[in-house]
Amino acid sequence: MRTSWRPTALMRAGLIAAAFAAPASAAEVRLAVRTDLSSVDPHYHVYVPNRSASRHIFDSLTKLGPRGEVRPGLAESWRVLADDVWEFTLREGVTFHDGTKLEPDDVAFTIARAPAVPNSPSSYRQYTKRIDRVEVTGPRTLRIHTKGPAPTLLVDLEAISILSRKLAEGRPTADYNSGAAAIGTGPYRFVEWQAGRSLILARNPAYWGGAEPWDRVTIRPIANDGARVAAILSGDVDMIEGVPGVDRARLAAAANLALHECDAFRIIYLQMDSARDVSPGLRDANGGPLDRNPFKDARVRRAMSLAINRDGLVERLLSGQAKAAGQYVPSDVAGASANLPPLPFDPDRARALLKEAGWADGFSVSLAGSNDRYPNDAQVAQAIGQMYARVGIKTEVNTMPAGQLFSRGSKLEFSAILSGWVGNGEASSPLVALMATYDAKTGMGPSNRGRWSNPDYDAAIGAALRTLDDAKRNALYAKAAEIAVAEMGMIPVYFTINTWATRADLVYAARGDEASLAMGLRPK
Repeated sequence: MRTSWRPTALMRAGLIAAAFAAPASAAEVRLAVRTDLSSVDPHYHVYVPNRSASRHIFDSLTKLGPRGEVRPGLAESWRVLADDVWEFTLREGVTFHDGTKLEPDDVAFTIARAPAVPNSPSSYRQYTKRIDRVEVTGPRTLRIHTKGPAPTLLVDLEAISILSRKLAEGRPTADYNSGAAAIGTGPYRFVEWQAGRSLILARNPAYWGGAEPWDRVTIRPIANDGARVAAILSGDVDMIEGVPGVDRARLAAAANLALHECDAFRIIYLQMDSARDVSPGLRDANGGPLDRNPFKDARVRRAMSLAINRDGLVERLLSGQAKAAGQYVPSDVAGASANLPPLPFDPDRARALLKEAGWADGFSVSLAGSNDRYPNDAQVAQAIGQMYARVGIKTEVNTMPAGQLFSRGSKLEFSAILSGWVGNGEASSPLVALMATYDAKTGMGPSNRGRWSNPDYDAAIGAALRTLDDAKRNALYAKAAEIAVAEMGMIPVYFTINTWATRADLVYAARGDEASLAMGLRPK
C-alpha cells in the first residue's frame, strides 16, 4: 500500500506550467448522458450521475484515475504517521469559485457534513465511517485520525467533495440545486441546473490544475438510447455515454465519430429480501398470501442464480458489451477471488433446489428494476423474469426510473431488485455497500436493500478494512466474496463494458467507474 506521496521537482514544474498555460481552444462542449443527476449537492446521494457532475464543480483531497489509481487532489502530499493517523498537506493558494481561500478547517467541516445530509437515498457515511476525527495542525496541514487502520482511506476521500465552511454551513440540499451553495474549487463553475433538461457549467480560469480547454460545458440527460445515438450522429452533441451494443458497429464505422471504451467496474446484480418473514412482493403460485419468505432459504437464492442464462443475456440483449459474472468485482481487480468463475446456467438444478427447499409448486414474485439507467435494463429484467417462469417462479416485472427505484428500494418496498453498482477499482466498494450487514450508525451496508446478513462475511470484511498489508487485505476480500457466493446473498449477473462515442477530432479517457467528465475530453 502506498503510504505517502510527494511531487517531484519535475512534476511541480509541470503543474506550474499548466497553471499558466492558455487553454488549447475556446469552445462549448456538449455531453449527453443516460441519466440526470438527482441533486447538485455533492453529499446527497452516492450515485454515478451525481458524482460525475460534482467532480466538475468540486474537488476532493485525492483523485482517482481512469482505472482507479490514486492521484493527488487538493492534498498535494500525505503520509502515514501511525496505523490510525494520516497527515495531509493542502495545495497552496487554492481558492473557491468566489475567491474564498481553502483552509484545513474546510476539510474538517466537509467530513462532518458528508454523512449527515438529510433524506439521502444512499449515504456518504460509507466513505467516512472509518474516520474518528480531523485535527487541523497548521495553515496547510491536517491530520485524519481513523478508527484503527484504514487502508482504503485515500480511495474513500476521493468521494468526498470539499466545501467551504463559510459558504456551505447550514445550507440545505435545495441551495445546491439552485446554485446558491454550489461553490467549489473545481475546474468548472456552476451556471444552471434544470432537472431533466441540462446542467450548464463555465470554465474556472483560476483552477489550480490549469484552465480547461472548454469555455462552457452542457450536460444533457437523454435516457433513450436511440435518441442519444441520433444526437451524436446529427452533431447535436459532442459526446455520448452508454453506446448501445446494437449501434456500436455503425458508430465505429462513421468517419466523423470515434469510440472510446474499457471494461467497467459496474456489477449488475439481483438483491432479494432475505430478512423479513413476510415480504410485500411475494405470493404463492396462485397469487395468494405466503406465511413464509422463500428468499430466506439459501437454496432458493441459488436456484434463482442457476435459472439465469448470463451468456444469453450478454449475447442477445447486450450485443457482447458485458461479461458474465461469478462474483462482485471483475477478476482483474485486486481482491477478486480466483475461485469464482462465471456462474453456470442450470435450470434443471434450479428446479431441484426449489423442490428440495419445499417450493416444488413454485411461488410468485414482483421483480423491480430500472428502465433508464443501464444498457437495456428493462429488457434484461423482462428476460430474467421469463427465465424464472421456466423454473416455476412466476415473475411480474415492474420497471421504473432509476431514481424512483433507489428511493423506494431504500424504503424496503421491494422483495427483489435488479440493479447495478459501479465501484472505484477497490474491492471493498460493492462488498461493503451492497452486502455488509446494514447498520445506519456505522455506515455499513448502506445499499444492502435485501438486508442479507452473515456474521462470517462481516468478520472477513471488517478484518480487511483494518488490514494495511495489501496481500492480506485482498485475501480477506476474496474470502468474503466466496462466503457471499456460497450463500448467494446477492446474485451477481454480469459486468458491463463502458463505451463512449465522440466527434472524431476528440479523445476521451475511458473510465472504469463510468464517469463522463469534460476534464477527460480533449481535442485530438
